[in-house]
This record gives sequence, structure tokens and C-alpha cells, in this order.
Amino acid sequence: MNKLNLDFKIVESARKIARNIVIDTQKFIDKHTTTTIERTICRLLGIDGVDEFGVPLPNIVVDHVQQSGLLNNGIALYLGNTILHTHKSPQNIAEMVSQEQLNMTEHPLDNVNEIKNSLSSIIQKNLNIIKRNKQNREELIHTYGEKGEPLIYLIVATGNIFEDVVQAKAAARQGADVIAVIRSTGQSLLDYVPYGSTSEGFGGTYATQENFRLMRSALDEVSKEEGRYIRLTNYCSGLCMPEIAAMGAFERVDMMLNDALYGILFRDINMQRTMVDQHFSRMINAYAGAIINTGEDNYLTTDDAYEAAHTVLASQFINEQFAKLAGLSEEQMGLGHAFEMNPDLENGFIFELAQAQMAREIFPNVPLKYMPPTKYMTGNIFKGHVQDALFNIITILTNQRIHLLGMLTEAIHTPFMSDRALSIENARYIFKNMKDLGDEITFKEGGIIQQRASEVLNKALELLTKIEKEGLFKTIEKGIFAQIKRPIGGGKGLDGVILKSNKYFNPFLEIMSKELNLGGEN
Repeated sequence: MNKLNLDFKIVESARKIARNIVIDTQKFIDKHTTTTIERTICRLLGIDGVDEFGVPLPNIVVDHVQQSGLLNNGIALYLGNTILHTHKSPQNIAEMVSQEQLNMTEHPLDNVNEIKNSLSSIIQKNLNIIKRNKQNREELIHTYGEKGEPLIYLIVATGNIFEDVVQAKAAARQGADVIAVIRSTGQSLLDYVPYGSTSEGFGGTYATQENFRLMRSALDEVSKEEGRYIRLTNYCSGLCMPEIAAMGAFERVDMMLNDALYGILFRDINMQRTMVDQHFSRMINAYAGAIINTGEDNYLTTDDAYEAAHTVLASQFINEQFAKLAGLSEEQMGLGHAFEMNPDLENGFIFELAQAQMAREIFPNVPLKYMPPTKYMTGNIFKGHVQDALFNIITILTNQRIHLLGMLTEAIHTPFMSDRALSIENARYIFKNMKDLGDEITFKEGGIIQQRASEVLNKALELLTKIEKEGLFKTIEKGIFAQIKRPIGGGKGLDGVILKSNKYFNPFLEIMSKELNLGGEN
């Protein structure tokens, strides 16, 4: 497939340079852990719940060891050693620490192999839960049959998980294939994960393990009714990326918003923290069989979609390589882009078509996530419905896989169920009527579409070459992406970045690396 007549020597050069950039960044990642990663290890070992003040037990355990200045050795070392000395479970240990009945760092450290052995049965038991969830998903998709057309992806965001369940079920019955429960505003900046079911949230619903369980259960019920598998999406970005990935793995969340750069650029989270966290979070998603969705679409809400198109492509190349280093298959890489040209731009639709076709040809095996128009939605619902229709047309013409449904009431209010019904009807009508049109058409040799794609590809190569020379951290400092500058020592969460000692080990990183064929600890 090369309708655009792209020069694939340039594509391969860009991909090779992106890999060099990522491998260079990975050297920093491999030397560091974070408080979030250590809390994730606690969760993967079965620690859950909160103390009497609502503080999550994983936070309490990690803070306890960090206060002794020993977290650079890894929480697993002290949990395993405490198991050897007390014969208690990780959950019991956490509860005792929270009640100040136990000091995990006071016992002399035993042989590391013995410590690892003390954890092995717990690790295997909990990893088996994640494996069973992956297998269960695959079996359900096989039983119901996989949909050939684009997956219609729809957001619910009431703030109340129980109301979200009602709306999600209605949307699935109307034709949605993927339900995304958008997070409460600001949750990405919380350095802990709330506990239990929640009924209050602003602009969205808190991502908690219980909320994942409730929604997964509800969607399984509708899947059975409808005879098709309804996927669940949430967000493992922000200061708790790997923790949320782990909770999603335990509850069979199918897709996770998981970008390498999004939190740095759009939430001012420290770049060092984000880079380290994204690697382990993606490894968990890879192991769980979840699809990650990246956030390049956000660049175009702050920058000009025509002028900045090459930054989207450059970021896609970089996200692809970070994903590969974490063990994600191409089929798990929901690389993002968006329909965000100014509608007053002459030939804007043609340029959008060039962009989408270019992404499809450069990343032929990935389930591209295509985002709808938002920046130029004005509240004119009639024009908005037409804009969404044009977006739907490009999706089916270029075989986008994950189609985030546009709403005619974008820029007015949180969609009503009737708004969603109209938007689903719009998409399904176009997808059915134009099902094979993309296979029937070719593009004019040397025409606007081919020229545009070639121009964007060349600019992306130039940008990647510049990033390779300066390094990714310096590039972000200079504001290359989305025209947003972030200092390497600035942002939220830097105090949670920890240089590993020679004693450090993360048993899950080791096991997952091996089972994902990454050749040992990454």
C-alpha cells in the first residue's frame, strides 16, 4: 500500500533516528526508579486498601522505606526480607506498617536469592491473574467475532461511576464499541490513586480499581446481550502511570491512554519522572495485552494543525520506539492523531486526508487512534455535525482503527445520551455506505495529497535529526512539541525520581522483560 508514493527510505531513516533517540533516553530510564514504580510493585504484590485517614497502603509502605533513605534499593527487597522474618503476607505487612507496629528496615538483609524466593509464589499468583484476564479477553473476542470496521470509541464522564455505568450501557446498545471513562479533572496530578467506588468527580470520574471493576462488569453484561465485545478504556498518564496500568491489568481494562510526552507537555509533570514511569507502565500494558493510546492529537489543540503536522509524525515515531522497547506489539500501539485543521482553510479536507493516509501507510499494522474536531467546534451543532461527518469519511477512507466519536454538541456541554445516539448514527451510516471506497480510489500522481504527505515526512525527518543531535530532554526544554517549553528540573514529581543502587531489583520488570522477549531487565 503506497497510494501516496512515499519514499520509504526516508521513513526507515526517520524510524532509525527515532530509535536512536529512544535508546539514548532509555539509558537514563534504566538507571532510575520512582516512588510510583515502587508503589506499583506493592500493588502487584497484592497490597491494596487505605488506612483510617484514607491514605493508600502502597503510599504508606513506600514512604516508610523512603524516609529511611533506602528506597534506592527497591521496595521489593524490604518486602521480601520482611516476609522472611515475619512470615506475614505483603498486605499484613502494609497494615502493620500503617499502624506503626512494624519497621521494615530494621531486619538485617538476608541473601538476595532467598528474598527473591520469598516473593516468587506471590508474584506468580498475581501475574497469573493478569494472564487469565488477557486470555479471557482473547477468548471473548474470538467468541463474539472481531469487528472489521473502525471501532467507535465513546466517552462517558459524569463524575459518578454508577451513572457512568448507565450511560455506558446505553451507548454500547446504541452501537459504541469502546467506552472510555474520562478521569476527573486534575487526577493526573495526584501522587496517589483514590480507593473504592466514587460518585463525585469534576469533568470526569476518578480512575480507581473498583471503578474499573464496576465498569468492566457492566460492559461484559452488555457484550453478552449485544453479541460483541465492548472494550473499556481509561487513562494511565500523570503521576501514577504504572499504578493505574497495574490496576487496569487486574480488572481487564482493554485500552489505556499512555503517552510518553503528554504529561510533560500538557500537565507540567517533570520529564524525568514521566520518562521513567512510562516505560514500566507500558511494560505492564504489554504484558496485559492492552492497547495503548498516545496523545499526539493534543499538539494540534495548542499548535496549528497545518504548520505543526510534522511534530505529530515525529512524536508518533518516538512513541512507537518507546513502545517497542517496553515489549508492546504493533497491534497494541494506538498511535494518535487528529482532524483539527481550521475549517476555513482552503483544501483543509484534502490536507487532513493526506495526514491520515500518511499515518496509515507509515504505520500499517498499528490500530491508529483518530481524534475528532474539537478546536474549531463553535457551538453551531449543524456545522459541527458536518465537521464530524467529514472526519468520519476520512476514517473509513484511510482505515483508521480506533475512531473517537465526534459530538455535535462539542463546546456546549457534556453530551446527552441523545447527542451520542445521533453521532453514532452519523458514523455508522458513513462507515456502511463508504465501506470499500478507500480500496477503490487512488490519488493523483504528484497532486496535492501526495505532495503534502511528502512535505510532512521530510519535515519530520529534519526534526528527528535535530532531536537526535540535542537529545530528547533538551528538545522538550526548547518547546519543539506543541510550542510548550518544560525545564528538565521543573514540573511536578521530580522528588519522586530515585537513582537505583547496585542492590536494586524489580522482580516484575525482570519477569515481564523475559516473558516479553526483551532479553532480561531493560
